[in-house]
Amino acid sequence: MIEKHPLKPFLPSNAKVLFLGSFPPPKKRWCMDFFYPNFINDHWRIEGQIWFGDKNHLVDTEHKCFKMNEIIAFLNEKGIALFDTATAVNRLKDNASDAFLEIVEHTDIRALLAQMPQCHAIATTGEKATTEVCAYFNVDTIPSPNTKVALEDSLTLYRLPSSSRAYPLSFDKKVEAYRRMFEAVFGGF
Repeated sequence: MIEKHPLKPFLPSNAKVLFLGSFPPPKKRWCMDFFYPNFINDHWRIEGQIWFGDKNHLVDTEHKCFKMNEIIAFLNEKGIALFDTATAVNRLKDNASDAFLEIVEHTDIRALLAQMPQCHAIATTGEKATTEVCAYFNVDTIPSPNTKVALEDSLTLYRLPSSSRAYPLSFDKKVEAYRRMFEAVFGGF
């Protein structure tokens, strides 16, 4: 069964970086109607730690959810865009694993970037997203986590470790990798 992307691209006009994942998890795993909606995914904890010095700044611990309105305001203020590398998939198993996603429709990444003239960086948050971005831009060598590669003139890909807890890297090391990318893109804090 083909599954269409349930969210619209989040593209602030002042965006300097575009985060691209693969595709959202099944809706039953969501705690909010926005990107990185699975409560056990650490994406918003990583950003909270980096930008606010508190991994729970964007977390509603009482309701086991994320503070979506605060997240959206924060992303708009900083200039951080979000979408995925697939607009339609066939989920081969009923889980969130990239290994069981068959991409049916690919995202037109250049069309997203055209809406954000200040965006010169793409950050991928997993191997499948990285592979898709590299294929889109005809890059032969897939960068390893915590590395960057030039895609085109003035466009850089930063491959970040997955924010999924299934990815075998400590929270602090993930924070450091994301921090280095943000420092490079935003010229410090």
